[in-house]
Amino acid sequence: GCALPLRHALLLSGGVDSAVALHLLCEQGIRPDLFYIQIGQQGAETTCTAEEDWEMATLTARRYGLRLEKVNLQQAYHERVTAYAVDRIRRGLTPNPDVMCNRLIKFGAFEEVAGHAYDRIATGHYAQIINTPDGERWLGPSPDKVKDQSDFLSQLTGAQLRKLCLPLGRLLKKEVRALAAEWHLPSAHRRDSQGICFLGKINYARYLSGLLGERTGEVVEKETGKVIGLHHGHWFYTIGQRKGLGLGGGPWFVADKDVAANRVYVTHGQCTGGIYGQEFTLIDFHFITGNPWTRLLEYATKEENVEVLFKIRHTEEPQWRVSPLTGALKSLPPSRYRALRRDSSACSTPPMAGYVPAAVKSERPEADRRMSGTGRSTCSIGCIVR
Repeated sequence: GCALPLRHALLLSGGVDSAVALHLLCEQGIRPDLFYIQIGQQGAETTCTAEEDWEMATLTARRYGLRLEKVNLQQAYHERVTAYAVDRIRRGLTPNPDVMCNRLIKFGAFEEVAGHAYDRIATGHYAQIINTPDGERWLGPSPDKVKDQSDFLSQLTGAQLRKLCLPLGRLLKKEVRALAAEWHLPSAHRRDSQGICFLGKINYARYLSGLLGERTGEVVEKETGKVIGLHHGHWFYTIGQRKGLGLGGGPWFVADKDVAANRVYVTHGQCTGGIYGQEFTLIDFHFITGNPWTRLLEYATKEENVEVLFKIRHTEEPQWRVSPLTGALKSLPPSRYRALRRDSSACSTPPMAGYVPAAVKSERPEADRRMSGTGRSTCSIGCIVR
């Protein structure tokens, strides 16, 4: 929880979630300073949506008699998040700007500008903070399986997590909507925002074109090696993509990319077995609080298997079993992990290279209770699909 003597800041977006988070803090006697983070494409004029965000945030702040400050982090977003995205796309990976926006902007650049003066930074994210008896803080998922946003917070650092306050932790989206209506909040009936982090609804192809330009390359049928079309740059496509290929006789799916040759491989809808599988490799695991494998192994005997599961789509139950490929569990974390589907009779499309999965679940609840201190069997971590 959020201790009363602590100094709080709340990031107010103009949406219903952060507004309800504010009301819940005020009910606890906490009156936070409010901050609206302004970010947009460099050189672009303020959009109607951004103007409405600021208006809603202003009305909400006025409702509670609290100070609201606008913090412009446009330059920081361009230098940190856009640079990260461009680097990953050039390498043929699929970046997740929203995940890195939380680490680098909301809890990074904001911390440098204003957040350093506060003990807690509150947001309207759907996730939970799990506190253990020994003082550890773990990031946990929301009970709302559809709205859960713990994956978007999975790249936070331990220091960032220690300051994080999540008032909506145990609430479902429908409950948040109902509370907003009951309390007559200005944003009660406002639709949820869509798009890339603070950039909103943009033409993604045009956005990439502005960052990376265009370069003509071949579209090749993977099974036959036949050139069946041309494209304007491999960075416009990601593995598994179906829409926007511009090929007749479909459906066609992107099956692979040759970054060096700027070549995109596709497979026909009747031959999509090549993009399904039961196994893929993970690298660069990011453990916010601790390595669950080493923690669980402490309570396992030699005869017991330590099984950790995770999911690649936030609405599904964890169904991928993860195990280290190299290294010893009791020493440094291994650098590569293998993900195997638990049900060997089923196949699905592995996540895109570069995506950040989350929601790791242990099948040893008695050990996990010692790890989390709550009896919950789920915590969130981040990693990269190779």
